[in-house]
Amino acid sequence: MSPLLAARAAAVPPSATAALDAHAKALVAVGVSVVNLTSGEPAFPTVEPAARAAERAIAEDFTRYTPAAGIPELRTAIAAHLNRHGTTYEASEVVVAAGAKQALHYAFTALLDPGDEVLIPAPHWVSYPHLVALAGGTLVPVHPAPGAGLKVTPEQVRAAVTERTKVLLLNSPANPSGVVYSRYELAALVEVAVEFDLVIVSDEICDHWVFGDARFTSVAALGTEVAARTVTIGGVSKTFAMTGWRIGWLAGPAALASAVTALQSHTASAPSSVAQRAALGALTADLAPELERRRSELDARRLATVKALVDTPGLRVDGDPEGAFFLLADVSGLYGKAYCGRTIVSAADFAELLLAEAGVAVVPGADFAAPDHVRISYTVPPEQLAEALGRIADFVGTLT
Repeated sequence: MSPLLAARAAAVPPSATAALDAHAKALVAVGVSVVNLTSGEPAFPTVEPAARAAERAIAEDFTRYTPAAGIPELRTAIAAHLNRHGTTYEASEVVVAAGAKQALHYAFTALLDPGDEVLIPAPHWVSYPHLVALAGGTLVPVHPAPGAGLKVTPEQVRAAVTERTKVLLLNSPANPSGVVYSRYELAALVEVAVEFDLVIVSDEICDHWVFGDARFTSVAALGTEVAARTVTIGGVSKTFAMTGWRIGWLAGPAALASAVTALQSHTASAPSSVAQRAALGALTADLAPELERRRSELDARRLATVKALVDTPGLRVDGDPEGAFFLLADVSGLYGKAYCGRTIVSAADFAELLLAEAGVAVVPGADFAAPDHVRISYTVPPEQLAEALGRIADFVGTLT
């Protein structure tokens, strides 16, 4: 460890997904034919009302500091956006941040004391352990039983609770698996949180992207007692294709919102004024037809991806990816097979060879607590997706 660095900084690696995405883009930039299936963003343009609202903000010189919690009209719009799912948030309970990731960072900083434990169903998003650790906490993964569709049960969560457990972290639709917990399943999980007086942090960033017969449920809509202990995380990145605008939020009890506002006032001051106005433009426009069209298009890509992988010997789609825009492919059926003398013994081996030999970038699952899997994001345009799926099938077919 460098003597210049604090232990907490030295212990945090770069985001694996961000690093692989950057590597794939760098290969494309020098002329390598790569289809990038690592990205955590939809391949749609930013919605038009957001872009026009940003232009107006600049024209009006709306480029100064804003209140630390965000501009009031945006906080009001976010509360209304959340409440369409049956919650009862008020603007005063909403804090705008520079992305959902920053909102999570603030939430854990405000909630955790050193040694506090955070329970999270696995597989889980790559950044959760590091966000918890930076706040002084310890992430405790709760692993689903084999054949359980990548979902944990209340009994498994209850068994993981200790005297140091402070938070139950939920994420549905889930990254990296695309799993969507039903209202009944979430209600059963949060009963454990109520029983042990835990805070619930519910990452709902992909609430729009739910497909087929699945239905999204906001945890804070499960009753007043649940809402009083729940912190809801969201943002405009996924729904409105605004990943680079960096606007997210948290909503929760007034005391937490006040604490997070104070934290932000001493760190970021506030999110970008122009980006806030862009988010307001997205949230207050009538975008239902456009968003439904995008969801339909992405659903078609999801189904095509699942079919292609199921039809490829040695690969298996784990769980039921009914939401977000990711899925986990179990590649353990390829262990022991070889390409040009190199034997595949891990998901990392498979991903490395797939990129080097077939020009398809996927994310090995070890950092998601899914070591035998790779995460595939199916957001790329249909022609690119078809090319990638064909390359995957051809590559697997060459293994001996």
